[in-house]
Amino acid sequence: MSVLECIAVDDEPLALGLVCTFIEKTPFLSLAGRYSSAVEALQALHTKQIDVIFLDIQMPDLTGIELARVIDKSDMRAPRIIFTTAFNQYALDGFRVDALDYLLKPFNYEEFLRAASKAQAYNELVIKASAANVPEQKEGYLFLKVEYQLVRIAYDDILYMEGLKDYVKVHLKTDAKPILSLTSLKALEEKLPVSKFMRVHRSFIVNLDKISAVTKNTIQIGSMTIPVSDQHKDGFNQFLSKWM
Repeated sequence: MSVLECIAVDDEPLALGLVCTFIEKTPFLSLAGRYSSAVEALQALHTKQIDVIFLDIQMPDLTGIELARVIDKSDMRAPRIIFTTAFNQYALDGFRVDALDYLLKPFNYEEFLRAASKAQAYNELVIKASAANVPEQKEGYLFLKVEYQLVRIAYDDILYMEGLKDYVKVHLKTDAKPILSLTSLKALEEKLPVSKFMRVHRSFIVNLDKISAVTKNTIQIGSMTIPVSDQHKDGFNQFLSKWM
């Protein structure tokens, strides 16, 4: 079992002390720092390798939500966030910044341990995914973060990907219900093999093997008609020219 390096961030001394105590009594957690402001925590993140941040939300100068937004969560090795707050109205914001969990004060050690266990499970999946990174490209699949899991998806099962405001909707051949992942099309575009996938619109990446028909400005995949934007038309036309 790997040990997770953690920091606690809270401007209330009693709340900060409690979280630090909980971290120190948890065998798979290690306290790497305690900070009374998100600004101090942000500075520490530039010098320390941190796995988990236990983060208050309402703080002066920089809120916990604002700190979470500047962390690149498209990188699976980036610190994961567990919010600790007295205000339940921030739950949706927590979801949007891809928090692992949301602890509502006052919480006890059992509740803390459940949240910490999610971080541990996520870290184990990251280790496995990283170890499989090289063969992943050869075997033809990728890992996507879906809620609190890393889900393996075969390239051949992907029809197309649709970028929405806060997440990507992955439409699959084997499942009528698309998968939702808090990531961006840009991040996925960098991971996918260019021989099989192409960005044809700011909101769409398509599996080239799944195209059933094309017109001047659209692609047909099953019953879905996908637009080809002017920005991506040249690249798509080059692909088509190989078959004409």
